[in-house]
Amino acid sequence: MYDYLIVGAGLYGATFAREMTDAGKKCLVIDRRDHIGGNIYTKEVEGINVHVYGAHIFHTDNREVWDYVNRFADFNRYTNSPVAFYKDEVYNLPFNMNTFSRLWSIKTPDEAKAKIEEQKREAGIGEPKNLEEQAISLVGRDIYEKLVKGYTEKQWGRRATELPSFIIKRLPVRFTYDNNYFNDRYQGIAEGGYTKMVEKMLEGVDVRLSCDYFENRAELDGLAKKIIYTGAIDKYYGFCYGELEYRTVRFETETLDCDNYQGNAVVNYTEYEIPYTRIIEHKHFEFGKQEKTVISREYPAEWTEGSEPYYPVNNEENNALYAKYKALADKEDKVIFGGRLGTYRYLDMHHIVAEALAAAKKELE
Repeated sequence: MYDYLIVGAGLYGATFAREMTDAGKKCLVIDRRDHIGGNIYTKEVEGINVHVYGAHIFHTDNREVWDYVNRFADFNRYTNSPVAFYKDEVYNLPFNMNTFSRLWSIKTPDEAKAKIEEQKREAGIGEPKNLEEQAISLVGRDIYEKLVKGYTEKQWGRRATELPSFIIKRLPVRFTYDNNYFNDRYQGIAEGGYTKMVEKMLEGVDVRLSCDYFENRAELDGLAKKIIYTGAIDKYYGFCYGELEYRTVRFETETLDCDNYQGNAVVNYTEYEIPYTRIIEHKHFEFGKQEKTVISREYPAEWTEGSEPYYPVNNEENNALYAKYKALADKEDKVIFGGRLGTYRYLDMHHIVAEALAAAKKELE
């Protein structure tokens, strides 16, 4: 008999399991995949730690969370500074003075501000009716056309004019020559890969892999006093109110016989005609000097049964549907829902750790 059955060996499940195990509780962690780590799983290929389910850069302003993850891994000094390719042009992200200088051949923040305001006035948009109008009203037409439109349409699988305006509430614009994508105080990549970090978090914890909760539900539920569930909340309730929408990503990963393919870990492709949204070159996350390199092209797609649900589609319709499932979850006294799928929210890694720590603390009070 276990105190906790934890469904999902990702970051939320591993954090919760570590805290409860340290408190003397007995935990069983299961995962339908054949590996631990969830979506932060890394796999070594040609001496390179490949982020199998997409790039994961740890960043946070929360000192408690930063100190916590550093118990299980050393983090390097990697700074996320992506670039964007639009046809034959190259731009720095996020939108900053390097971007504006390349766009308009200007040098000062005042010039950049004036250019953006001029384009916003020319657009003459009052109340934005869709994502396209919302984005233009925030950053002007040039930035929108080259760096927002195509990428967003690929990401969502719909034209920008068909997407609601509230999807883009703001677009970060910096009037400094700073290519650091995040503003957080702490940032880096776990040296040696995130899988090793999760392995340390799960030391002394019983783990069953290739174990599908829904194929063995009755048996597994009987093994523990309480359940921590990090899967899709609508699936837990048998889709009784209908299916929530998710976006997924298909990865094409290949090993290349060269030491440096694109010169940066993250390169976005913002024109619509190129079907993938970005290429990740994994070795650059850890400043690798291997003779070969590994790249992954990312193709967004609609989620279908059998694919991995990555991003909740948090529009008004889905949020209203999730509220019905949450009402059921709130009545549970044996089940805690956590993580991106369990709470139907987009969460970064530091959010996941913070929420798992908070849930464990509440359990121990």
